[in-house]
Amino acid sequence: MKSSSSQKTPVEFEPEFIEGLRQVFERQIAFNQLLGLRITEVRPEHVEGRIVMRPELIGHAAYQRIHGGVISAGLDSMGGLAVMAAIGAKHMDDQPLQRLLRFSRLGTIDLRVDYLRPGIGAEFILRAEVLRLGSRVANTRMEFLGADGQLLSTGTAAYIVS
Repeated sequence: MKSSSSQKTPVEFEPEFIEGLRQVFERQIAFNQLLGLRITEVRPEHVEGRIVMRPELIGHAAYQRIHGGVISAGLDSMGGLAVMAAIGAKHMDDQPLQRLLRFSRLGTIDLRVDYLRPGIGAEFILRAEVLRLGSRVANTRMEFLGADGQLLSTGTAAYIVS
């Protein structure tokens, strides 16, 4: 068992770093605006967001299901946000604005989505975590849930980080 002196203190992001992520993610990425994707939690180990259902997001009119493209785009965006949080946590010695500049080369190189249940509801929860953050590639796992917490879709992705 580790002694308390050797345990790492959990990383807490500064409000200005979180607001900077929110600025990039919710306001500068126009497609996230179109989706209505909003950040609800940013931690070094996971991120969470939500999408409120709107008529523009319907993929099947008879059943009022959310479009599969909205699900995949939302999961991809959240995976990218999880990578941003992990990179931010790795470079806590830098000032918040310096850490935000590290994301300029971030891009998706592989994405897999499994649709498990129809996306029917008024609101959806999206979660993501980084499985591995390497020097060139990061791997993530994502979830798309109903407001009641039921798992509707899952995703995995790889992102270029260098």
